[in-house]
Amino acid sequence: MLGKAVRGLLRNPVGITAAIVSDPLESWIAFQERLAEYRDGGAPPGMYHADPNWERRLHELLNVSSPCTATAEFWMLWDSVKEELEAKGIRVGPMSYKGWNDGDLGLLRSIWCLIKHRRPTKVVETGVGHGVTTRFILEALKSNGGGHLWSIDYPPLDTTWHAQIGIAVGNRFADQWTYIRGSSRRRLPALLSSTGPVGLFVHDSLHSANNVRFELAEAWSALTPDGAIVVDDIDCNRGFQLFMRSFDGYQYLVCESEPVHADPRRFNKKGQFGIIVKAAAAQDKVGSA
Repeated sequence: MLGKAVRGLLRNPVGITAAIVSDPLESWIAFQERLAEYRDGGAPPGMYHADPNWERRLHELLNVSSPCTATAEFWMLWDSVKEELEAKGIRVGPMSYKGWNDGDLGLLRSIWCLIKHRRPTKVVETGVGHGVTTRFILEALKSNGGGHLWSIDYPPLDTTWHAQIGIAVGNRFADQWTYIRGSSRRRLPALLSSTGPVGLFVHDSLHSANNVRFELAEAWSALTPDGAIVVDDIDCNRGFQLFMRSFDGYQYLVCESEPVHADPRRFNKKGQFGIIVKAAAAQDKVGSA
């Protein structure tokens, strides 16, 4: 197991050497997280059962009708963002940023509606990549009249990809967006302590059960009473399930992803994401997993 983790990291010896020299602590954290990812072993296919009516049920939790007017706004923005990226030579979808995915249409739409209807002013996300999810968060905050997004991301060792980080955001939203370079393990606790309560947290960084459990536990304690968490790629590990076993006072949904083209690595060729809506008075957990 250790040998497999080491071999995976040593595919880019030049990048690893540079990373160790520039930031040995982050390099050590990255190694530990990758080792934990290999040890997790992932989740068995079909572990989570997606709700085919998740979008309607989400709007019921938000006390708004579905489809909502915000959904039409989403589709107009999606067409614009997709055209912008394609004009820059960026393909959108699964495995479009190194081996990672851009936010899929279902994930993006859920985040858009959560922000439009719950109107949070403070949002935190982990993982940036091309910044497609980042762009939609910032656009939703701006359309609501303001707010701030903090994004934590540890860029890939291969520096040729660095120019594409946040390319979907561009030079927009300089006063609304703070990009924090580093691992969530190192940066997230201090960030959440400094921001005060946040209305929305989005996990889209390293998809190991160890990292998901850590991020969700940190985010849960920092959420506003009506806050929400969106977790991408829950079918990759047991982290979402382990959270549900450890915490109360929420409602959740398991949702099928909507990538722009099939993802052959996923058991359903699509993937899954999860939504957790905090409800201080609610003790019943709705959903299926």
